Amino acid sequence: MKIKSIETFTNQYVGFVRVTADDGSQGWGQVSTYNSDITSQIVHRQVAPWALGWSIDTGDDIARLVDLIPEKELKFPGSYLCRAICGLDTALWDLRGKIEGKPVCELLGGTPGKIRAYASSMKRDITPEDEAKRFLALRDKHGFDAFKFRVGAEFGHDIDEWPGRTEAIVPTIRKALGDQAELLVDGNSGFSPTRAIEVGRMLQDNNVVHFEEPCIYWELEQIREVRDALDLDVAAGEQDCMIPTWRHMIEMKAVDIIQPDVCYIGGMVRAMRVAEMGAKAGLPCTPHAANWSLVTLFTMHLLRAIGNPGKYLEFSIEGADYYPWQYGLFRNDPYEVKDGKVTVTDAPGWGIEIEPTWLERATYQISQRV
Repeated sequence: MKIKSIETFTNQYVGFVRVTADDGSQGWGQVSTYNSDITSQIVHRQVAPWALGWSIDTGDDIARLVDLIPEKELKFPGSYLCRAICGLDTALWDLRGKIEGKPVCELLGGTPGKIRAYASSMKRDITPEDEAKRFLALRDKHGFDAFKFRVGAEFGHDIDEWPGRTEAIVPTIRKALGDQAELLVDGNSGFSPTRAIEVGRMLQDNNVVHFEEPCIYWELEQIREVRDALDLDVAAGEQDCMIPTWRHMIEMKAVDIIQPDVCYIGGMVRAMRVAEMGAKAGLPCTPHAANWSLVTLFTMHLLRAIGNPGKYLEFSIEGADYYPWQYGLFRNDPYEVKDGKVTVTDAPGWGIEIEPTWLERATYQISQRV
């Protein structure tokens, strides 16, 4: 069985990929969100030429193709190529799952089931008091018992979103949610090591368990300096897509928790490899999954398949005011949260159907074997 065609359905924010084999079998995947229209062009220019005609009878065939493309496109390593490869990789796993009648997690060695989720806030333009109120409402409605919020400012160079916000929000959230809730914070590359350590000690005083991306993410030595100085878990990696960078990060012991993003890193094959590298080093994997496109579903299957899953799934809590483009993507909702947990079902492949009316509005392109 060989790849016959690769189609993309895209807007600026979301890009779905449909792969059709020569026997008519089909699978759906997704390139990474944000600038998905650009990434979809890379699918057709730099991914499809190597993928069309490729045999896809086994998972090993998918892995060999995922490895081949960066070698053939050696002049263009990096984020956009990986984001495009993700669309192919994830569509092929869906196709294989449908053929074999198994969910993707099972194809990767895992099992369907439940996953604990943490409520992940993306907002900084929100007061500490209002953030606490919405966490309480989500706890009462969906049963979340873990919550992540943001401190500092994105690439803030030690300048807070507004003066005093970081020092105010941490104790405010802890007091509102009580001692039983697990709290995580995200620095989004906001601090120098000195300031990150200062903030980290305040986090420890408030029993925060997870400090994410405290320093500029490509400055791994800075992140390691923060990790070495603190007792809470320091996490990073969501932005990183190059396997040698991951190897270096893990070998130098820069973090306590690894956080690959399935879509940024290039799909399930590459995400599984990073998770395995972390497992060998004794590090849990708590992937980045920041919206309700397919990235969260990919991550759910990943967590059910790897041997070193972190304690929870990142689950975005932002609505139409923040991510209006994430609505109306699917005919069935894979993201129901009950008692603070989501469920990977035993449906074949990803177990979803893309909304046809969304596809009709998208920009369409096809690459196919002549």
